[in-house]
Amino acid sequence: MTDYQTRNAETIDRWVEEGWEWGKPIEHETYLDAVNGKWDVLLTPTVPVPHNWFGALKGKKILGLASGGGQQIPIFAALGADATVLDLSDRQLASERLVADREGYDVTIVKADMTKPLPFPDRAFDLIFHPVSDCYIEEIAPLYRECARVLRQGGVFLGGFDNGINYIVNGDETAIENEMPFNPLKNEAQMRRLEEDDCGIQFSHFFGETVSALLKAGFTLTDIYDDYNGEGRLDRLRIPTFFAIRAVKY
Repeated sequence: MTDYQTRNAETIDRWVEEGWEWGKPIEHETYLDAVNGKWDVLLTPTVPVPHNWFGALKGKKILGLASGGGQQIPIFAALGADATVLDLSDRQLASERLVADREGYDVTIVKADMTKPLPFPDRAFDLIFHPVSDCYIEEIAPLYRECARVLRQGGVFLGGFDNGINYIVNGDETAIENEMPFNPLKNEAQMRRLEEDDCGIQFSHFFGETVSALLKAGFTLTDIYDDYNGEGRLDRLRIPTFFAIRAVKY
């Protein structure tokens, strides 16, 4: 099998071509609104990140980790941040370049695999913005150690996460179906389901695993909120399926 990260990048490239929600770059008007102080960004499907999670962004060095698509990084650039985006999807990175060229700001665009050491020096960033994406990697602890390494002392990590419930249920969310943890590299039935549904290669990571990995990497949690799918039966039942965390490297 092609390594799963390459398969995921190819899958996301195809999703973007098909009009994937998280691959549509912002419009010019949205960028201008941000320049004028009217903005919001998402770590999870529906709940905007509180502005006080960021603090002042002007002049801050921000890493958008697996944050390609031209949705969040342009906002940070409009607010005066020195922005870098890392992603493995060519199409997502192309969207970043499209918005930057259209609006005339500088952005550092890096194609890299977040399962490998991050290609940045120690203490390079003031803030990391990491929307839901660790569901596409098998081992999360090495990534969060790398995040701690590339953040300065007092730097902020903002992350969005799937809490694992989406991986328990069947496709129409009417029954508990899957053995946990959800790991298609170790479970052939789960791999077949992902292939049938064109979902790329995904993995469950429960709340405890995620928080433990961040704490052991040297982060202190300062805030958290829940979010929902935004559609489907779990959403209608108001069952939280995502959460976002603010953490600081002290």
